[in-house]
Amino acid sequence: MTDEPQASRRIASLDQFRGYTVAGMLLVNFLGGFRAVHALLKHHNTYCSYADTIMPQFFFAVGFAYRLTFLRRLRSDGYGAAAVAAIRRNLGLILVGFVVYHLDGRVSRWDELESLTLADFAARVFRRELFQALVHIAVTSIWVLPVIASGAPVRVLYMLASAVLHLGLSSWFYLDWAWKTPVIDGGPLGFLTWTIPLLVGSLAYDAVGGLTDPRRIAGRSMGWSLVLMLGGYALSCAGGDWAPPPFVPPSASGPPGLWTMSQRTGSTSYLTFSAGFALAVYALFVLACDLGGFQSRVFRTFGVNALAAYVIHPLVAGAVKPYAPDDAPLWYVAAAFGVYFGICYLFNRYLEEHRIFLRL
Repeated sequence: MTDEPQASRRIASLDQFRGYTVAGMLLVNFLGGFRAVHALLKHHNTYCSYADTIMPQFFFAVGFAYRLTFLRRLRSDGYGAAAVAAIRRNLGLILVGFVVYHLDGRVSRWDELESLTLADFAARVFRRELFQALVHIAVTSIWVLPVIASGAPVRVLYMLASAVLHLGLSSWFYLDWAWKTPVIDGGPLGFLTWTIPLLVGSLAYDAVGGLTDPRRIAGRSMGWSLVLMLGGYALSCAGGDWAPPPFVPPSASGPPGLWTMSQRTGSTSYLTFSAGFALAVYALFVLACDLGGFQSRVFRTFGVNALAAYVIHPLVAGAVKPYAPDDAPLWYVAAAFGVYFGICYLFNRYLEEHRIFLRL
């Protein structure tokens, strides 16, 4: 989650969009485990719910800011310095992810550790836990580094090639392995499809930088968002049957197929649709903020310090949820969420007031 407060002040829509996405993350991460909460606010991994649209919006915002900051450093310092800075930043983000998520498994005796070969160690510790949002963002950012400064045609071709590679590997072995492990958010090869929303975000930056009329920016963004959303849904129907549209649960449960919209497997159909959805939401913020002057204090506070909010929110949830049972009535769940959300906001507001920004 790349934070760039100065850039955000220049592009109000990005700052507000990122803040909205953080607020959405707080909403779905807190409410997902309660029985009284509607299914659309939960992850199901067999279709695209509202909860599943949040993480791709982070990648969209990262791609937008990534291209902005990379091109700026490219102009001032040259390609080598810009690339080194990007790699260092993302390796730092992987380190933060390691501290936040930890590795899989453990050893309890020295002789058990001595018996592990390097291959055994890698197979045990890197299967699941490490590959969550922060690490996915970092690995995907490194993956797209060769093309982040390239023109739109090159980035689009790179995005398509990454998606095709993911489809091929999934058909060969990865879909079955990812579902049975089970991995989180696409697992070790998820970067191939998380490339889609990240590079769509970089293309959105080009639209904002190349046009001065917010109406034209929003109109063009809406047009391309429809192409992506329809394309994602068409891919979900590629198995031969008409799939339920996004946000509608399938009639039968079970493991997803190659074309199913699934956040767990990081499917191509899911991330194509979600990239389009993120672009549509961003277009609304262009109209509201860049044209209409809308500014939410809450969205700004979360938007300028998204990484801090990400690190803080599970700690706050851990303090609130012990007295919020899963079967609590909806009114009690709403009250608990209000307490949790308010505490998260106060932490971020304090950091903002004291100009403490957690960024890499």
